[in-house]
Amino acid sequence: MAVEPSRNLLRRLLTLRVADMFARNTLVSCAVFLFDLALLWMLVEYLAMNKLVAAALAFLVAITIHYGFARVWIFTGSERALTSGYVYFLINAFVGLVLTIVLFWAFMAIGLHYVPARVVASVFAGLAAFLLNAMLNFRSV
Repeated sequence: MAVEPSRNLLRRLLTLRVADMFARNTLVSCAVFLFDLALLWMLVEYLAMNKLVAAALAFLVAITIHYGFARVWIFTGSERALTSGYVYFLINAFVGLVLTIVLFWAFMAIGLHYVPARVVASVFAGLAAFLLNAMLNFRSV
């Protein structure tokens, strides 16, 4: 009897190895996100940058730092070359960025302050980026 593709994927995701990668990714994501928020706040408050532009710029700087940690600590043993891995990571980050900006805008549109709006948006975008990188970039799942 063949296993449904969705059940097979779920079986691949629900392992101790993936839980360990997810825990490492969560630690790195939180640390890098704090840097992202600090940079966002400085760009908006001290440089009077547009909030959406500042969020995008802070996100791109932070995601580059995240890639370094992903290579050496989260997704260890990846056979993907450094440069092509970075390109895939940026593509996945772009998906995350679009999701982040859309959700960031939507949460601000309903009256949420820009900092909590960014936090909530990043939870959803971060999970999507982890899954894309684990399955498609580093092929760890």
